[in-house]
Amino acid sequence: MSEPAAESVQPDVDASRPVVQPGETSETAFRPVDPDVDLSDPEERAELRPSPWPVLATIAAGGVLGALARHGLVVAFPHEAADFDRATFAINTSGCLLIGVLMELVGSVWAGRRLVRPFLGVGVLGGYTTFSAYVVDVERAVEADAPGTALLFLFVSLAAALIAVAVGSGLAARLLRSRDRSRDRSGDGSRGGSRDRSADRLRGAAHGAGEVRGGR
Repeated sequence: MSEPAAESVQPDVDASRPVVQPGETSETAFRPVDPDVDLSDPEERAELRPSPWPVLATIAAGGVLGALARHGLVVAFPHEAADFDRATFAINTSGCLLIGVLMELVGSVWAGRRLVRPFLGVGVLGGYTTFSAYVVDVERAVEADAPGTALLFLFVSLAAALIAVAVGSGLAARLLRSRDRSRDRSGDGSRGGSRDRSADRLRGAAHGAGEVRGGR
């Protein structure tokens, strides 16, 4: 008499834990899971991923605004091929400064907002800054027999951009820390009062539980 075949036991899927698939990171996988979705089915699992179209549309809209702002400044401050391009220099330096500020804000103040960095960082500031025009300006200066201006623009622009990112990030981080300290000082009394009230409630609950056990 043959023994009955052992039934295959499927492991329970904990919907509260992230399911990391090949090509994904824990950050992209850690999202609320619909219990009606079969995670073993690739087609149904794909329904859990957010659509990329809002991000792409946000980047496009921000890029238009940033590119228009850059074009307006370039037109307002024209230069000859042999001259130092002050407009592009100011655009890239100010854009990198704002990128440093934005990264601090995205990491703390706007941490949970999905479209802020694509719109402001990749879109607006990506369209505003122009390191392609920076390279073209260097090439045009060399062709105009101004190698000194080309080298000056080449190295000064790069150094200014790197310094601007560090300055923007440092200033934003300092302001955010100062704001947090101010909030901590102003909220000490209220937090202390709330802790006292919470302790009173816990003591009252424990006292009531003791009375109930004693009554039994």
